[in-house]
Amino acid sequence: MNVPRRTVTDQAAVAAIEQGARMLRLPTIRDRFSEIAAAAEREQQSYLGFLSELMIAECEDRDRRRAQRRIHDAGFPRLKRLDEFTFEANPAINPAVIGTLATCAWVKAGEPLCLIGDSGTGKSHLLIGLGTLAAEAGYRVRYTLASKLVNELVEAADDAQLSKLITRYGRVDLLLIDELGYLQLDRRGAELLFQVLTEREERSAVAIASNEPFSAWTKTFTDPRLCAAIVDRLTFAGQIIETGTSSYRLAHARKRRTASTT
Repeated sequence: MNVPRRTVTDQAAVAAIEQGARMLRLPTIRDRFSEIAAAAEREQQSYLGFLSELMIAECEDRDRRRAQRRIHDAGFPRLKRLDEFTFEANPAINPAVIGTLATCAWVKAGEPLCLIGDSGTGKSHLLIGLGTLAAEAGYRVRYTLASKLVNELVEAADDAQLSKLITRYGRVDLLLIDELGYLQLDRRGAELLFQVLTEREERSAVAIASNEPFSAWTKTFTDPRLCAAIVDRLTFAGQIIETGTSSYRLAHARKRRTASTT
């Protein structure tokens, strides 16, 4: 028995695709199916070829939106990317080392990273740039200032919510702590910070940026034993990058002004 073939007008087909894409929550297919169908017709693609182009477009756009959400959820104060970093403005930083870190293997392994150097030497740029790459690679990232993190911990402890807060920070794959060393922490704040660093879930990475060398961290953590324990936690099997003393910020600004006048 022959089943009669259903004929559908182009107008009805467009309406059906738009309605189906809405019901199935496929916004990219809804927005681009006409464009992709026209390209498939020009290139004389098979039906399977056309369908694969639709699926690839939807998946790629969905991955892009997920990456954007992870970057937003990370709480970066501004967007900084590694490909915007001018290594000529700070010769102390080895591009090959940063290139290795850009693979995010250290994040996957849960290893620590320390960026040590004077103010304006590019630490925050590198910290945010590496964190952005990790978010785009699918890792859950959280950025915070050291002072803000300690204030959160103290408030949570006062409200009997400390374990909940530590658990929340423990869920992220990469915790970025910026501006460690700018303020002296009292014993309670230092102990709470140490608790976060030591009680994070297994194989969770942490990266810090500090304007003080490890030898001067006793100004931030006044208890010598606690200071040594924090340094051990951050340096064990981790990468230490010294960004130096020369201002990357000023050198980068001069380079941009020179480039704009040539």
